[in-house]
Amino acid sequence: MKIALHDADGKRFPNLALMKLSAVAKADGSEVGWYDPMFFAGDKLYSSSVFTFANKDSYLPSNAIKGGTGYGLSQTLSDETEHICPDYDLYGIDYSLGFLTRGCPNKCSWCIVPEKEGDIRANADVDEFLRHDKVVLMDNNVLAHRHGIEQIEKMARLGVKMDFNQGLDARLIDDGIAKLLGKCKWLSPVRLACDSKSQMDSIQKAVGLLRWHNVTPRCYFCYVLVKDVDDALERVKFLKMLNVDPFAQPFRDKRGTNPTRQQKDFSRWVNQKAVYKSTTWDEYRP
Repeated sequence: MKIALHDADGKRFPNLALMKLSAVAKADGSEVGWYDPMFFAGDKLYSSSVFTFANKDSYLPSNAIKGGTGYGLSQTLSDETEHICPDYDLYGIDYSLGFLTRGCPNKCSWCIVPEKEGDIRANADVDEFLRHDKVVLMDNNVLAHRHGIEQIEKMARLGVKMDFNQGLDARLIDDGIAKLLGKCKWLSPVRLACDSKSQMDSIQKAVGLLRWHNVTPRCYFCYVLVKDVDDALERVKFLKMLNVDPFAQPFRDKRGTNPTRQQKDFSRWVNQKAVYKSTTWDEYRP
């Protein structure tokens, strides 16, 4: 059988669901390839989308099996597929990828995770998908579950370089957690999130503890949700004083509604580091 795969988000980041579907298909002896209507249509076609705002490519045939948050919440992987080691050759990556935990105990109004995955729970042991000396974890709140912390302890013992690309909850970083993170190797700077001013005190405390316990590199990365630009600017200034590198994300609701022009301009200013370091927001904005 020929299995065709389609990444509706344009392959900007490896799609874990497609990697797992590829692994299952190859284990069954099927031929796997990227969908092409002329050269590789496949006997069965799977399309996956993570982002609600992605172009869903209306040219896909009507029998395409679609899944992922971008298509809705109804189509999910079977338990067998969820817990197979991904096919890393599909995207040609040299790091491992997966979830240690699923879900999140927080109920942030803009976040689809509680609706999609429910409360925080254990999902997998890192051995299930670890095949490299580097690993990118996509957990939404790994520090909120004992299983997640135990897996971080395990990776620290293994000497694996890690990156929690959805960020760590600064409110959960106490002295013990910071000490543990200081024993880890990091693939990229530790990622935090400051989505509201109410998180600023927690960010400041967490940054102090991380630096005290020598979590390196010492200039951490912080997501900044941009809903109200004046509010976001205050948080960005605060992070700059802490020598924390902000990454602005324009607000989108759960339907994927486009951000405003001002939200986009502000995010562009923050994320173009040469501009951000040399120009104030008042000087940059139209």
